Amino acid sequence: MAGWNADTGAGPLGGTVTLVEGSNFCISLTNGDILPEYPHGVFYEDTRILSRWTLTVNGQPLEPLAVETRQPYRTLFAGRVPRTDGYADSPLIVERLREVGAGILEEISIQNFSTKPADCVIALNVESDFADVFEVKEARIQRRWVVTRQSEGDSLMIRGFWEDVHKAVAVNALGADVGAEALTFRASIPPHGKWIGRLSVVPFADGTGPKEPFVHPAPGEMSPRDRRRQEWVEKIPVLQLGNRSMERTLRRSYDDLGALRIEDPDHPDRIVVAAGAPWFMTLFGRDSLWASGMALPVDPSLALGTLQTLAERQGRVVDPMSEEEPGKILHEVRLGVFGGLALGGKSAYYGSVDATPLFVMLLGEVSRWGFAPETIAALLPHADRALQWIQDYGDKDGDGFVEYERLNDQGLINQGWKDSWDGVNFADGTLAEPPIALCEVQAYVHGAYTARAWMAYDRGDLAKAAELRERAAQLKKKFNEQFWLPDKGHYAVALDKNKRPVDACASNMGHCLWFGLVDEDKAPLVVERLMSPEMFSGWGVRTLASDMGAYNPASYHNGSVWPHDNALIVAGLLRYGFVEQAQQISTALMEAADYSGGRLPELFCGFSREEFTEPVPYPTACSPQAWAATTPILLVTSLMRYDPHVSLGGLWLDPVLPESYGDLHISNAPMGSGRVTIDISGPTASVNDVPEGLVFHRGRRPWITDLVEQAKLRPEA
Repeated sequence: MAGWNADTGAGPLGGTVTLVEGSNFCISLTNGDILPEYPHGVFYEDTRILSRWTLTVNGQPLEPLAVETRQPYRTLFAGRVPRTDGYADSPLIVERLREVGAGILEEISIQNFSTKPADCVIALNVESDFADVFEVKEARIQRRWVVTRQSEGDSLMIRGFWEDVHKAVAVNALGADVGAEALTFRASIPPHGKWIGRLSVVPFADGTGPKEPFVHPAPGEMSPRDRRRQEWVEKIPVLQLGNRSMERTLRRSYDDLGALRIEDPDHPDRIVVAAGAPWFMTLFGRDSLWASGMALPVDPSLALGTLQTLAERQGRVVDPMSEEEPGKILHEVRLGVFGGLALGGKSAYYGSVDATPLFVMLLGEVSRWGFAPETIAALLPHADRALQWIQDYGDKDGDGFVEYERLNDQGLINQGWKDSWDGVNFADGTLAEPPIALCEVQAYVHGAYTARAWMAYDRGDLAKAAELRERAAQLKKKFNEQFWLPDKGHYAVALDKNKRPVDACASNMGHCLWFGLVDEDKAPLVVERLMSPEMFSGWGVRTLASDMGAYNPASYHNGSVWPHDNALIVAGLLRYGFVEQAQQISTALMEAADYSGGRLPELFCGFSREEFTEPVPYPTACSPQAWAATTPILLVTSLMRYDPHVSLGGLWLDPVLPESYGDLHISNAPMGSGRVTIDISGPTASVNDVPEGLVFHRGRRPWITDLVEQAKLRPEA
């Protein structure tokens, strides 16, 4: 699939182009046009403020030539004006430089490569339907707004009314003839000359504009998006890798992670990670927790901001429609007027079984990175409420495992990370029936118990620590008794409503390695199955083995390859000492990224590398997507075996990077109260500028599970 670009999801001249900045995004054709009959548009606060944006020159739409994404929020479209006189080549080359923020800015330039002047009528047809993002995604526009259009000087004002809600968009085009349907420029471009026009589209809500004016910067000035990016670049590590292709992938990860950062509206100083473009540019529980945790070595503040924001929205009441329950961490938040379409009738939906234990697990991770003790202490009551949810609501039948079953017929049928309707099935393809206890969810719960136990030991609360340590030990024992399938050599993906093991061979069990839930004697068999030809495609581990009844290499969760899933498997393999296998998966994924401009998509198809010599893209994969963007970060830091534990006074490094990666140099890496510089050449590693009070250790950081066991042996415990 040479030339496939994850920005477009297709070849260089087909598909769509996605721009993203914060929670704002734009989807268009590769010539820059936006058409209402497709899931295109400019979106602001989950509302499509621009549903048509089509450019014609002398009545002709542009023929696309190239698309260059310069930043995640800025793209240059190049095209030409088709001739009407029968000749092939056109002398009129058009460039559209578009930037997305709270609306869009667009600069259109037309260059005349002819020896004769060219008279041009440049027209932009504009429409706004104010549709909710879910209406657009699912192609079911339900609410019809009353729309008015009025020219006001150099601007076209489009206003929408629905019941008592009022929205508006201002389309500004200095020097254009502004009509009710279109904005028109007329230009005579001299031989080898150029014409430039500038436009902006700015949303208004209830008569007020966005928080900051969205205007073209003056010559030599930086746009707010560029300033935001510069601030981000200054605070994150600077990386150099001998393998330039892999270095490009990591730098792309940094860029995408920066573009996916969004502000908590109630606390602008808190930055969280949106799940992914184009349809999930909002706070998600599971996705934001995973992505910010994987990005800890780049910017620990993202994980802290995510925890603080989710803590404020932690469940308080029992609400079957939104699936809110006391102590539960939400699944997603929506900002639009019709946020209720996000499921459950409200702007916040809580139908996630794993976000709650992941919240506690991530707090344990964050506590190792040197934040002020009082900052962590403020979140401990929320962690305890989450643990209480696990007992009272997660494990309703009291069997020791956390299960899910939706509370209303509009909610998600499956509520783990494989949340498609058919995502959990038996080996013969039969769907599992809820309540369902997923194997990886038990691993997350084990991680939550262990993380909270260590934080309790760290604060001298020995009784709580002992209680949680015992819960973790009992869960591990029961899990290995009831989920293990000795005749198959792997763990069941779940237990169904009758407590029958769901016997499909799926990637989920790889997460159990990462959290230390797998018995040592079973780990080699698990790894053998994960690396078998049925599971490992050559580009990564499939979500479902190819010899399972529900396998389909082009399905969302039943045979595709998800980069974040593989990154967690790699971390788990390294935990159990399977270095060669971890290197094999990591290298395959980094090579796959090379076919998509250095950016790993949300997922790609599970076809074998022997069948297709390049990864086959999944048609509707999000890109950029948060946990795919952070996958290269986790892959490399896992192979570096790089970990801090500031309260233990140390940072650890024990690299096993494959030789093909080359030498690694990282500067400006956050560590406690300072910044460190890391150099790795083969097995040799050094760390400079270590903050006072920390010691560099060559070796593996003690696992929290080991620390908890060691703490049990303290005389005072």
